[in-house]
Amino acid sequence: MSTARPDRRDPQTLGEASLSVHGGNAIGPAGEGDPIRVPITMANSYHLPPDPATLDWSSPEHVIYTRNTGLNQIALQHKLAALEHGEDALVLASGVAALHAVFFTHVSAGDHVVVSDATYEATYKLWTTLLPRKYGIEATFVDITDLDAVAAAIRPNTRLIAAEVIANPTTEVADVPALAELAHRRGVLLMVDSTFTPPPLYRPLDDGADLVVHSLTKYINGHGDAMGGAVIGRADLVAPIRAEAMVDVGGVISPFNAWLIQRGSVTLPLRLDRHQASAARLAEFLEADPRVAYVAYPGLASHPQHDVAARLLGGRGFGGIMAFALDGDPDLQNRFVAELRVITSAVSVGHDESLIVHVGTSGPRVAAYPEGFRKYGHLRFSVGLEDVEDLQADLTAALDAVLPR
Repeated sequence: MSTARPDRRDPQTLGEASLSVHGGNAIGPAGEGDPIRVPITMANSYHLPPDPATLDWSSPEHVIYTRNTGLNQIALQHKLAALEHGEDALVLASGVAALHAVFFTHVSAGDHVVVSDATYEATYKLWTTLLPRKYGIEATFVDITDLDAVAAAIRPNTRLIAAEVIANPTTEVADVPALAELAHRRGVLLMVDSTFTPPPLYRPLDDGADLVVHSLTKYINGHGDAMGGAVIGRADLVAPIRAEAMVDVGGVISPFNAWLIQRGSVTLPLRLDRHQASAARLAEFLEADPRVAYVAYPGLASHPQHDVAARLLGGRGFGGIMAFALDGDPDLQNRFVAELRVITSAVSVGHDESLIVHVGTSGPRVAAYPEGFRKYGHLRFSVGLEDVEDLQADLTAALDAVLPR
């Protein structure tokens, strides 16, 4: 936080909570009866200047058509750039749209990328099927926690390293500063998916990442009612993504979703504190129960990258997501989930409600997962905002129902 007098018009003077409240909310000079926050502008077209003949109709620099840019999108982008300490931000229709936008713009036919072998399913599919088949781009999947393996995978035509701060679903932790140093030494861009570690928990740009991607659908929105994605970083890297992947490919966010996410982001620091405190307590509780085969949570001393996570996250917490499994077969995992009465069986993470999903041991990605994941499958558990006592009691009752002591 700056020592200058706090001023909501200057994000650099604001603390974390103040920035979440006021960031992106510049609405012009205040007058009686004016709104105190950016309203929803449900328009797909805007008034043109008196002589529009000289306009570049595909330019996102002018507010003329919502596929190019819109007022709610601009407001959210300003907030996200400030929150992530980035020069520029681009908001798109979903997290996957943001991932694809980076790949589509900054990697071309004949290029090569290095990708974490523990990564979100859509990233995996993009680099194993769609992009290689359509554009002839090669990808090498590596253990992103093994810096020697990452270095060995880089080729003369490698353009990009793609990693996740905390991997979905294994919770492996990438050493972002070390990856950034390696990438830049070899002339490669580093893109980091920080969906599980939104600001103020962590800011990969501060540790050398070139681009940061978020699924805004998750923690930044936080209410499970809107979809969006974002790319944040250096202006010279974000600008071509805006021009190519947004305007020309059309992955723009709707004004209503941008407004919903802007609204949800106001409480992000408060929600993160609750998510993380509850997750830490429940991870310890589950790890201590002999009926649980394993718990993968970066906040546990048993986690293989616990020390890396502690260094990166600097005592601000370890996120709100873990993976675990009961000591038993897939049917046991399913019966356990069916017994839960507070925790909801559903995909996604970072919502106000706690979410759990059972994933089995089949599929091509599983071969790269840790031994416990390969043996038992896993239950991905996103800890919500309910009373932690209720969540612990729910887990206990479900455990007792399927594995009586």
